[in-house]
Amino acid sequence: MQDTSSNPTVVFKTSLGTFEAVLYQDKAPITVENFLQYVKDGFFDGTIFHRIIPGFMAQGGGFDKGGQQKPTGPAIKNEAENGLKNERGTLAMARTMVIDSATSQFFINFVDNSFLDYAGKNNFGYAVFGKVTEGMDVIDSMAKVKTGSRGPFQDWPLEDVLIESVTRKA
Repeated sequence: MQDTSSNPTVVFKTSLGTFEAVLYQDKAPITVENFLQYVKDGFFDGTIFHRIIPGFMAQGGGFDKGGQQKPTGPAIKNEAENGLKNERGTLAMARTMVIDSATSQFFINFVDNSFLDYAGKNNFGYAVFGKVTEGMDVIDSMAKVKTGSRGPFQDWPLEDVLIESVTRKA
């Protein structure tokens, strides 16, 4: 368990309820700084969790309710080598097949997903940068949302799971 006393906490207000997450600035400083800049800019407000796979994860932070991808800042360095694991309730950065391609999209692990952890240069993994500390019931309710296809996307929620706001807690 990480020390949460010196790390920032953010509050996610969603259409399914509110949850909080500590961000491990001590282990993923680049990722947390990037995420907090998006929070400060209000970037996540009005976005949706656009990919939900029960028994795996929920991904959000890049699309609005209309299904349009939002323009982002530059990609950041992948900090998957930080020793944090993709365990139930952790937040990690989504990316393409390019190792250092994460921008604004993140996911929340519904279960332990060790195959997403850093395992060397040939299996770089996905950078964990936070963990849900309150409101796991909201995360669990996300896993029950019905999904389908939307254009080229699979696992798109049939009913929006809206991120109303993300704010930094004092």
